[in-house]
Amino acid sequence: MEQSKLEGIVALFATTGTVKDIKPLGEGLINDTYKVTTLEDDAPDYVLQRVNHNVFPDVDMVMRNIKAVTEHIRGKLVAKGETDIERKVLRFIPLRSDPEKLHTIVDGTYWRLMVFVPNAITKQAVNPESSRAAGRAFGNFQAMLADLPIELGETIKDFHNMEFRLQQLHDAIEADAMGRVKEPQTQQILREVEKRAFDMCKAERMGREGILPKRVCHCDTKVNNMMFDYNDNVLCVIDLDTVMPNYIFSDYGDFLRTGANFVEEDFPQMKQVGFNMDIFRAFTEGYLESASSFLLPVEIENLPYAAALFPYMQCVRFLWDYLSGDKYWKSQYPQHNYIRANNQLHLLFSVEEHADEMKAFIAQCMDKIKSKQA
Repeated sequence: MEQSKLEGIVALFATTGTVKDIKPLGEGLINDTYKVTTLEDDAPDYVLQRVNHNVFPDVDMVMRNIKAVTEHIRGKLVAKGETDIERKVLRFIPLRSDPEKLHTIVDGTYWRLMVFVPNAITKQAVNPESSRAAGRAFGNFQAMLADLPIELGETIKDFHNMEFRLQQLHDAIEADAMGRVKEPQTQQILREVEKRAFDMCKAERMGREGILPKRVCHCDTKVNNMMFDYNDNVLCVIDLDTVMPNYIFSDYGDFLRTGANFVEEDFPQMKQVGFNMDIFRAFTEGYLESASSFLLPVEIENLPYAAALFPYMQCVRFLWDYLSGDKYWKSQYPQHNYIRANNQLHLLFSVEEHADEMKAFIAQCMDKIKSKQA
């Protein structure tokens, strides 16, 4: 996009300082992101983003959620006497024309501006150290928002609703748009999926029964969705577009699905797919350290279920896309989404093999936490 147009968009926000240049930042798959550098030493730099309203159709809702969440976290940090708050919670810049609004529309595209977090980095590597930090950070994120006084909107409807995902799959089976349902490889996965369907939908059942509450969740818990300082301390959680009400299983299970697989989710050699218990232990330990203060016993005892739920859900979603004609995820070859589905199924098998070990470790963590509190 032309520099002059980008500068014109930045000028709509209540910034300080003079724009020096605007350059692309990062390699985000959903939003277009730019760093806005200012001339003055006492003025902050900024991050300008075009929000993908195809992925997030209600940008107003997204930004209302973000405003509520960041203001609540900022208040908590101030109350605790935290220092360096500008690096510990994102700050979005309002419009000059409307101090209550955090985004604008230009030529049918949606834009927002936030303060650039200085002297901070993101990480890609998933190891026990970064996983423990992620568990602690995302657990603390949930803990700070446990008493948020307003109900957030659902930015992606039914995003982690297992009953909905199974219905999508059943609709794709009935339509059989690509004639792939009767393939032996498809039938093999379908048998395993259907065998577990009832058990995997228990979160929705417990929710309807009032046993399981919905919390404010991040819903995209990855190592690279945190900012670190140069001493490897977590500063803040970023990428807040998917923050919405959900069961805590979303933040716990989704991290382990991506972080604890020994291989990438489309790796074709199933013998190498497996659940990394070192990553599980590190993430779980960090998560319970910061989240156990508000979690209910039913949430804690179902964490192994969450670890199984998300590879199962992703298997269902990849298989749905394979049967529907590979329209959602980009595929490199005709069998790509089948390989992805099979990979996630084998990850699920590995998670199931470690179920007792996971339960025992969670119990040990909780015993340590309770002994410290005594």
